[in-house]
Amino acid sequence: MSKVNVMGYEINYEVYGKKDGEPLLFLNGIMMSTLSWAPFKDAFEDYQAIFIDFFDQGASSKETKPYTQDLHVEVLKELIDKLNLGKVHLFGISFGGEVAMQFALKYQDRLLTLILSNTVSETNALMQDLEEAWDYAASTYDGMVFFNATMPFIYSSKFYRENSEWLKGRAELFNQTLTPEWYEGFRRAIRSAHSLNITDEIHKIEVPTLVMGGDLDILTPLENQIAIHERIKDSKMLIMKDAGHGAMYEKSYEFAAAIVGFLKTYNKNIVVK
Repeated sequence: MSKVNVMGYEINYEVYGKKDGEPLLFLNGIMMSTLSWAPFKDAFEDYQAIFIDFFDQGASSKETKPYTQDLHVEVLKELIDKLNLGKVHLFGISFGGEVAMQFALKYQDRLLTLILSNTVSETNALMQDLEEAWDYAASTYDGMVFFNATMPFIYSSKFYRENSEWLKGRAELFNQTLTPEWYEGFRRAIRSAHSLNITDEIHKIEVPTLVMGGDLDILTPLENQIAIHERIKDSKMLIMKDAGHGAMYEKSYEFAAAIVGFLKTYNKNIVVK
């Protein structure tokens, strides 16, 4: 675990893989932290894999005022500069994918590739209503209330059926570990995406891009990933079968293999579908 001061925030990050490998940055989903990537620490050994906590996440600083995702974009740009990373491969999942697309629109000269998983280019009316429900659940500071409001949207029904005991453990973990400070950070983060709408801009992204989605994703349905894929010229699309929004855990081998495969072939004359 390391920290660097960026624009007044102490940003937590962890580095694995080759010290001299091409930088591969991972941007978290809204409820994630660097700890969420523990199963994947050794999956990207040919790269300098860097897992980052946004401010208001994990071990990074907490904000106290409302903000929009634009602020994450600027913090990320300065973080890349401070770590002397040069051009990077940028991966973003869900909330992190939203930030990654906005970063690409503003600073795509800093990118080697862009990888997007289970994300959206706009917060539609349904997601805004869900935002209100999740915000209320977080305001209760009750782990079971929060679990019941959020988790049914994260994992597929198939995964739920097959992993009910594990999920019960997660619910208890929420009660034990999530603090009022964590919940307030989550509430600020979820509000920061309220007005997101870059659907009509993402055609400007011209870096090699891979879009990944689960066919059973309720939170960010596959049609959203397809729409992003169709708008980003020459992007590649991977559909993970029998996977929900938590596809990185439901299909962890396929998830990691797809990222590595894309990175190994994006600048070669090999078609990746």
